[in-house]
Amino acid sequence: MVKPIQQFMQHMPKRHQMIIAGVSVLLLLLLVWPSEKASASRDMAQLEQLEPGVRYELALKLGDSYAPADTEANYTWVDYEVRSGDNMAVIFQRLGFSARQLYDLTQAEDANILRRIHPGDTLRFAKDTDNNLIALHYRLSETDTLIIEKNQNGEYQTNREAKPTDIRIAFARAEITSNFWNAGVQAGLSQGQIMSLAELFGWDVDFALDIRQGDEFSVLFEEKYIDGQYVGTGQIVAAEFINQGEVFRAILHENGSYYTDTGRSMRKTFLRAPVAFNRVSSEFNPRRLHPVTGRVAPHRGIDYAAPTGTPVMSSGDGRVIASAYNNLNGHYIFVQHGERYVTKYLHLSRRQVNVGDRVSQGQVIGRVGATGRVTGAHLHYEFLVDGVHRNPRTVNLPKAESLPESEMAVFQAIAQEQLAMIEGRKRFYLAMVD
Repeated sequence: MVKPIQQFMQHMPKRHQMIIAGVSVLLLLLLVWPSEKASASRDMAQLEQLEPGVRYELALKLGDSYAPADTEANYTWVDYEVRSGDNMAVIFQRLGFSARQLYDLTQAEDANILRRIHPGDTLRFAKDTDNNLIALHYRLSETDTLIIEKNQNGEYQTNREAKPTDIRIAFARAEITSNFWNAGVQAGLSQGQIMSLAELFGWDVDFALDIRQGDEFSVLFEEKYIDGQYVGTGQIVAAEFINQGEVFRAILHENGSYYTDTGRSMRKTFLRAPVAFNRVSSEFNPRRLHPVTGRVAPHRGIDYAAPTGTPVMSSGDGRVIASAYNNLNGHYIFVQHGERYVTKYLHLSRRQVNVGDRVSQGQVIGRVGATGRVTGAHLHYEFLVDGVHRNPRTVNLPKAESLPESEMAVFQAIAQEQLAMIEGRKRFYLAMVD
């Protein structure tokens, strides 16, 4: 059999003979080469046979880069609710921490905040098995937590962790039937939001004097949510106030200030009223009867009835040119605003500024009282232009500054979007009411 094959191959071309020879050698190698399974079997055969039920110590070889993970598994977390009379020294003593650990902790940046802990606050302490303080967490607000942790050098370092806040836009609207405050409450606004709305339009509207039944307001404002839970309100985004048929609008710009829909600043040179909105007992009247003497005497100002001690604000930036007492005016303060304007505040119970002091708009300069020739506690407020008394309600005031032309395009886009949202929400609201 072999001989005929040899004769056959001798008659084949040389190239074919070489190919057949190569394939034959390759097949022979595959037949004799051991598989991985066979190799492993030989290796296992060289190992000691393991017996069932016997515990064997096995050596574990780790790479050079291996290091045990530093996890919280070795730490114990302790929550502590601050009690009345507690301070950090008392709390550390109760939890078994040393005075040295407290000292080291207080060297961390922002650690002085811990001096202002209040009853009901919760502190979280992480400690190891030797009762060494590893970390302290103090919740500052719904969003922020103060974290003080020991670093690799054994020193405490501070950072603040802020939870992401989801901002949603909410809408409120009301028509005034009795007073502005009740309308705000009816609309679901908080006390702070009602005051913010009054302050926002306080340069244009005297909320103690100008409000009428039928006036209305609409407001867009932020609501804050954390992990889907409501945590409070944010800024007013845009608002509209209709007072005696006149429409006032305010839009929050990206610079943090409010402007009218035409781009003029809401903040003007003077506030319309120097007190928060309250009942007004007497208006500007040049021929009124004096309540004490009964004779006709010009009333060149406005009286704001308010409880004794109510804060009185400077209606504009200026300099105090009088701060004194006499039998007619009681305690009084005069403020000069530039060259043309003077405001006067009479019958105060207390003065909080002196002659020569610089005051800013909205700064509290005194308190409502009943000093001088009066029949009850109130503030008498006068406004003079070039030495002539003017009605604070109707006097023309200097125009507010406008946004720079370079910012107008961006602002107008924001204003149109916000005002369109107000109009849309108003229509929906009125449709629901009807």
